[in-house]
This record gives sequence, structure tokens and C-alpha cells, in this order.
Amino acid sequence: MARLRTVPEELVKRYEAEGWWTGDTLGDLLARGLAAAPDAEFRVHSAVRPWSGTFRDVDGMARRLAAGLRERGVGPGDVVAFQLPNWVETAAVFWASAFLGAVVVPIVHFYGRKEVGYILESVRPKVFVTAEGFGRMEYRPELSANVPVVGVVGRDFDDLLAGEPFEGTLAADPADPALIAFTSGTTRDPKGVVHSHRTLGFETRQLAGLYPPDRGKQLTAAPVGHFIGMLNAFLIPVLDGAAINLADVWDPGQALALMESDGLTVGGGAAYFMTSLLDHPDFRPEHLAHMKYAGLGGAAVPVAVTTRLTELGITVFRSYGSTEHPSITGSRHTAPEAKRLYTDGDAMTGVEFRLAEDGEILSRGPDLCLGYTDPELTARVFDEDGWYRTGDIGVVDEDGYLTITDRKSDVIIRGGENISALEVEEALLALPGVAEAVVVAAPDVRLGEHAAAFVRPRPGATAPTLDQMRDHLERVGLARQKWPEELHAVEDFPRTPSGKVQKYVLRADIAARQT
Repeated sequence: MARLRTVPEELVKRYEAEGWWTGDTLGDLLARGLAAAPDAEFRVHSAVRPWSGTFRDVDGMARRLAAGLRERGVGPGDVVAFQLPNWVETAAVFWASAFLGAVVVPIVHFYGRKEVGYILESVRPKVFVTAEGFGRMEYRPELSANVPVVGVVGRDFDDLLAGEPFEGTLAADPADPALIAFTSGTTRDPKGVVHSHRTLGFETRQLAGLYPPDRGKQLTAAPVGHFIGMLNAFLIPVLDGAAINLADVWDPGQALALMESDGLTVGGGAAYFMTSLLDHPDFRPEHLAHMKYAGLGGAAVPVAVTTRLTELGITVFRSYGSTEHPSITGSRHTAPEAKRLYTDGDAMTGVEFRLAEDGEILSRGPDLCLGYTDPELTARVFDEDGWYRTGDIGVVDEDGYLTITDRKSDVIIRGGENISALEVEEALLALPGVAEAVVVAAPDVRLGEHAAAFVRPRPGATAPTLDQMRDHLERVGLARQKWPEELHAVEDFPRTPSGKVQKYVLRADIAARQT
């Protein structure tokens, strides 16, 4: 493992004294939760690999896998990587790895040869589990040729299962790495974010406490190869003894149908997940009974979305974090409406944040990661006092509530003047027929940069023209120097697994158009 940051001793003592960091490993947390709710439902809603059973069934599979991996020499500190959709075997791999004290590396199932090769080379796993194919994913044996143990679901995965289950858990230091989550939200090569048993255990408990108690049986369609999908699928429900319902693709029509047939709920994530349900032709007012709450985060949350949901009777609450620091701020569903709709919440338990001179948000807390697999990046992003440079810009109100105003990389500098992409996006969302709007910097030989807008029309709507956009921005009073100087309509955006738009892809597309 690459050299990671050193957490200041005074923070370690505080987190332990407050009970935020405990002696539990992920294996301990999961073993207790699974034993406490053996009859809890576990279902996979899939066209290609559906499955239905209980925690007891999946725990049994995971323990047979753990025994099989133990026979092959896997133990505490060894790396187990997987690239799988939201299937039952994925839970078995994750839970088995935790029982053994191994470091689990989830890989988003639609990553291609370049990303998967980069990740496997970075972490050098002892085990790699994948599938022969799913959507764009295709098993490529050459990528894992140097991995000692390889299992392929649908081919030889069952050969890894021992006849008898593994008992208990293997001891591991809770301060040691437990998970490496690769994220490619704003960079070309995925960043390997390293979490320990105690940072991930604290985040699981904290995020579980943020959810409304009457949220119902939630559908998790966010890929479990992504941090928030993994938390919502394999950790938080076990802690709560709640049913697990997975979908291996995000299909708004399927989600709406499952609300009616199985009584499932959808409760947030990136704003896109909620708006895609509302904009689907199958949506009816009756579905709102299964959409009582919308916990939004993962990207800047447009006010146009929060107000739209609120007008439909949905209780909206926002939060802010990242794979590196998952829960920096958040509003509970019981907070005052203005705070829930217009801010990203106040500091979560144990979390501190402050603004640098340029408005960048710095944070630290019990759920902050240990650093990156790239030691140079770790040294650049964290300081010796434990502060993490988020790369986001925000403002804080008199009550301590934070509002994200932009990412440093999303500020457009036109002729020396800064333009907030978020401000322009908010204005564009008020255009009739626009479901989603994204603004990025485009190269400009005269001004250095100018704003370029991409819009995704609602189903059945026609994209606005450049003149219609300008007329609208004139009416809403946006300063002319902030107006996008080009407009592009798209059917959808390139996204991270959590639904966040990959703006760097759009910037590259704009640059390519000008060459």
C-alpha cells in the first residue's frame, strides 16, 4: 500500500473518546448485523440475473466464499477486487472480503479496458472477481493475467466456494485500509481513495442516522462499484436490518413499476434520479406515495429541482460530500424548509469545515479517507493538520449552513472575469422544456474562455435555440457577459456511476469541435 497520510494524534484521541472510531472492523459490523436479521429480504431485480432470498442465504454464500478464499491464502490486508453489477454474487464477494479482513476494491461495472487495467495495476489484487459480460462490460483475461485468484460469475465463480462456511471473522487493525474506492468524477485517470475500517464504519453509522425512519423499502440502482451504491446496498441495510432490493440498471420505467408491484421507494441520490422518474411517461401522481423523501447530493443541487420536488409534496433535504470525505454537511428531513432547499446543510457529527481565502472548502472529520493510492496526490490534497482540500467553493450563512457555489475547475474565466457555471445552469433550468443544463468553459482565442451550455430536453420537448436562450437570460436578468456563447442539445450526459455529469468529457468535446 502506498504511503498514506498521518492523522494528527489529537484528532485520533478525540474520535476515539467520542466513540466515533471504535475497535470494530467491517467484518465485525457485518457479522453482527447479518446475525441479527437473518430473515431480512434480499432481492435482485434484473432481466439477466434475478435473485430472491434472505440475509441468511447470502451470508451463507459469502461465508462459503470466505472459506474458499482463505484456503487460497487470502487474509487480512490482502486486496480483493471485483467488477460486477448489482448482483447477489457481488454482495457475497464484499461480505466475504470483510469477514477475512481483506481490502476490497469495487470497480464500476461499465469501466472499460483502460480503467480496469489501470486499477488492477495500481492495487495488485490477490483476487479478482468479474462476469463474462454485462452491457458494455466484457471479461478480458489478459487484464487479470497476473492476479493469483480469478473468478468469473456465470463460468467458474462457484468453484471458489468451499463446502463448509467460514466461521467468525479474522482480526484486523481497524485503523488499516478496508476499501479502495476508485472515482473518476473530474479526472481522466481514476483516483484510488483509501478508507479504513473505522472511517467507513463511522460513515455507515452516520449516513444511516441521516435517513428518515419511515423511508420504506428502498431500491438501490446506483452501481455498487461506486462508493454510495456500495454503502446503500451492502452496509447501511445490514446495520439497520432492512430489506435489500437491488437493480442492475437504472431504468425509470422499471423503478416506477416496482413501486406499484413491490411497494419499493426511491429516495434520492443525484438529482437526475428523481427528475428522470418525474419526466418518465409512466409516472402518475400515485407514485408520489413511494417518493416521500429526496435526499439529494453527489453534485451541485439546482434550486429549480428542489422547488419542483417540494411543490409535489416530496420532502427534500440536501447533503454534501465526496468519496474522499463522504458526509461533510447535511440537512435532516426535519430541518427548516429554507435550509433544506437552498443550502447543503451544516456540519455533520464530528466534522469540521472552513473556507480558505479563495472560498475553497477545507474539511476534516472521522469519515475522512486515509489518502490516495497516489502518494503525490495525497501530499498535495491533505495538510499536516488533517485538512482536506475539497476543490469546491462555497459560502456559509449566519447559522453555519454551507452552500456549494462551484467547483474550482468549473469557474469560467472570461476576459479575466469569473463566471459561476452553477449560476448560469440555475438560470437555464427555468427554460421551458429543459430537464437538465450543464455549463462548461470553452476555449476562446480572444477572451481566454467563454461559457458553453449543454441542455437535455424533457421527453417530447424541443431544445431551445440560441436566440431563445438569450431572450430567456435577458428576461431573468443574468449579466450578458455570463451568457453562454454556444448551445448544444444532448439526449443525455456522460455521467459517473452516482449520476454526476462528467464535465471534463464535455470540455474535451468542446475543444475537439474547435480543432
